[in-house]
Amino acid sequence: MKKRAFLFIIMAGILWGSSGLFVNALKPLGLASLQMVAIRATVSALCMAVYALIFDRQCFKANLRQLILYLCSGACIFLTASFYYISMQASSVSTAVVLMYTAPVFVMIYSVLFFGEKFTKPKCVSLVLMIVGCALVSGIVGGLKFNAYGIVTGFLSGITYSAYNIFTKLEMKHKCNPVSASMYSFIFMALIALAVSKPYRIVEVVAEKPSAVLLMIACGVCTCVLPYFLYTLSLKAIAVGTASALGIIEPLSATVFSVVFLKEMLGIDSVIGIVMIVGAVIILSKAEE
Repeated sequence: MKKRAFLFIIMAGILWGSSGLFVNALKPLGLASLQMVAIRATVSALCMAVYALIFDRQCFKANLRQLILYLCSGACIFLTASFYYISMQASSVSTAVVLMYTAPVFVMIYSVLFFGEKFTKPKCVSLVLMIVGCALVSGIVGGLKFNAYGIVTGFLSGITYSAYNIFTKLEMKHKCNPVSASMYSFIFMALIALAVSKPYRIVEVVAEKPSAVLLMIACGVCTCVLPYFLYTLSLKAIAVGTASALGIIEPLSATVFSVVFLKEMLGIDSVIGIVMIVGAVIILSKAEE
């Protein structure tokens, strides 16, 4: 089961890494960052609700404690995406990516303090490799922009992302259905996002270009529904700190996608970073065996 869980997280990271492709396609339509977050959340919530209606209506059952956990997870997903986009605009993409992926550090701290997980030497080494590798892959080594607002919001995206991991782990400990957890988290995320994103602009874009609907649906499914669902399933078999750390494979896949599809150049720093991230994944995999 652990091998399958590792595969799920790697797949989730690859799908999350495709976000840049969809953002690159949606931005010319005149959509703001929060509106893109609202699109992802709404599509995801609808997809999961339809799935539950067709295949398993038991997924709609939830007690008050579970609903509170789902609300917290949904809020964390929304905040993570929002802070990430704000940091990206205020500083740079490279700064935002690396700061968001400080999440494993926060998760490890939470896990040691509250879940009794051991902070072993292999995990320590792998985290250092991942953080440095992520910095190299994203380009932060050569061009960090010291914008205080961008750096603070970047760290906040990492903190809220780590909080999402903790709430998800709590959901699994309380025997929550992974489908229910994902569905309700997306529903709450969508409600929050729609409340603050001026959704009428999304309607205007669809009215101007109906074909954009297909792109929006694909964005929600590929960058939200599938990766979060796979990630949630993986937490049933591996430690929350390890799961969050492995999720850092996202910037690796994002770099590959940018080179292959967006024709961006891959420097020697990025190559070294990719090797370090892959090495960190191998170390974590061995530590969990």
